[in-house]
Amino acid sequence: MGTRRLKPIHNASRNTILYDFAEITTSKPEKSLLTVAKNKSGRNNQGKITCRHKGGGNKNFFRAIDFKREKDNVPAKVVSIEYDPNRTARIALLNYTDGEKRYILAPRGLKVNDSLMSGTEADIRPGNALPLGSIPVGTVVHNVELTAGKGAQLARSAGVSIQLMAKEGDYAVLRMPSSELRLVRQECRATIGIVSNEDHFNIKLGKAGRARWLGLRPEVRGSVMNPVDHPHGGGEGRAPVGHPGPMTPWGKPALGKKTRKKKKPSTKLIIRRKKK
Repeated sequence: MGTRRLKPIHNASRNTILYDFAEITTSKPEKSLLTVAKNKSGRNNQGKITCRHKGGGNKNFFRAIDFKREKDNVPAKVVSIEYDPNRTARIALLNYTDGEKRYILAPRGLKVNDSLMSGTEADIRPGNALPLGSIPVGTVVHNVELTAGKGAQLARSAGVSIQLMAKEGDYAVLRMPSSELRLVRQECRATIGIVSNEDHFNIKLGKAGRARWLGLRPEVRGSVMNPVDHPHGGGEGRAPVGHPGPMTPWGKPALGKKTRKKKKPSTKLIIRRKKK
């Protein structure tokens, strides 16, 4: 999983760094696991824009990913490592011995023909899924559940991982990628290893057109708008913000303002908050 730097033969290729796709083994996804991904362009059911800077992009299909990994004690063989346009990580196609096929997030180092399994009896090797209570302390995991049986919600992005620090009663202590320490029940499942495609953070698109292919529309700084359009707008030349702190287009504090609800129930499960 590496990158390639384009030759600067013109401005669009200068400083551009892209994937080399060396780990991808096939370009044809499994049809039975595809669904049409309708482009919402950041709009709600009334057609109003609720998320700016989205729209356009190439058409693609949504790949159904198995985040639950509940097929216990059924061996599976890795058929292929594939590109998924809907996420930063690579995905792996598993063919179970009972004939079922499923996609999972590919951990770093996973190869075609590797054998994987889930359940309490699975080995501690990248790609196997076990309850946290069955994983040794110090192991690096990803794809972690917050609620048993709901499916993984933590550490699903390219190159990230969570470390199992300790076990206390019914809970396991996890160190998040943000350095936060929190408790998660030991019956929640996690997958061994680090998420693949760790070079994603080195990618440089190089030109605006490549961002449009990905469904990203242009962003405009608030300081260059008019006062009617943004709190930062107006003034002569390059004017400062004009407020005690930066604000969103709707006048709310931005960049550093804590937005977590003070009475959120899961706060009691956080041992140490993330570092600023």
